[in-house]
Amino acid sequence: MNNSEISTVTQFVLLGFPGPWKMQIILFSMILLVYVLTLTGNMAIICAVRWDHRLHTPMYMLLANFSFLEIWYVTCTVPNMLVNFLSKTKTISFSGCFIQFYFFFSLGTTECFFLCVMAYDRYLAICLPLHYPFIMTGQLCGILVSLCWLIGFLGYLIPIFFISQLPFCGPNIIDHFLCDVDPLMALSCASTPIIEHVFHSMSSLIIILTFLYILGSYILVLRAVLQVPSSAGRQKAFSTCGSHLVVVSLFYGTIMVMYVSPPSGNTAFMHKVITLIYSVVTPVLNPVIYSLRNKDMKYALYYVFCGIRVIQSS
Repeated sequence: MNNSEISTVTQFVLLGFPGPWKMQIILFSMILLVYVLTLTGNMAIICAVRWDHRLHTPMYMLLANFSFLEIWYVTCTVPNMLVNFLSKTKTISFSGCFIQFYFFFSLGTTECFFLCVMAYDRYLAICLPLHYPFIMTGQLCGILVSLCWLIGFLGYLIPIFFISQLPFCGPNIIDHFLCDVDPLMALSCASTPIIEHVFHSMSSLIIILTFLYILGSYILVLRAVLQVPSSAGRQKAFSTCGSHLVVVSLFYGTIMVMYVSPPSGNTAFMHKVITLIYSVVTPVLNPVIYSLRNKDMKYALYYVFCGIRVIQSS
């Protein structure tokens, strides 16, 4: 084929969840509700940590930063998804697609590192309680948070740049509700197994290493908790870690299916459902999970929503 006959793709079509108009309206309403709840819940946690001086500790500062991350994580995909539910064309520009692609993976990688830092914080608090105030200082907490953002946003910059430079001559239909690596690589006119292999290897390495670190941290925490003589002390230690473990299980359980396990067993529809779970459903559950088993956070959130400060009895 001559170069003059090759047409360059300027936009992509995101099929999303195709179906009749009534189904699109129902999906739009459900995703919009989840998005509003996600923004409300995570912003409430940020406000609670900011306004309640009892929560000015590394654990809650990490939680506030994590909530801030979750807000941007859902915002990089959900608004465009909502527009596509009501659109007949369901298009996204070439640059818009790769910007979404970059932010989606960068924010997801940042979340992996955030969960590692939060696991490290719980390890110090439970396994080294006497040294915890001297190790996990505000300065160290700030450095760790900054590193999470920096590594997360620098890690995929070069691979995604190279993918964006590949020739896309058509077709331009992506059977997904966001711009993901596999659908984009499938639309490229050039055979690029090296770039695809590097991208998947990098994703798998980050997911597996961070998961193993979190798992190792909580094995040490569990061993320390089981050595606590009083049942009340063990229950308190488990309650501080239980919410984090639930979030880790939800997040890593789904992304491992997507980016670590062999993709051949999953259909396009299953890919959409799994992606929907970790990119939309998990962020709305996090504020609920973190607040249900934490009295300090409950009282702070009560003040945020009701304007009444609860004084805890000793």
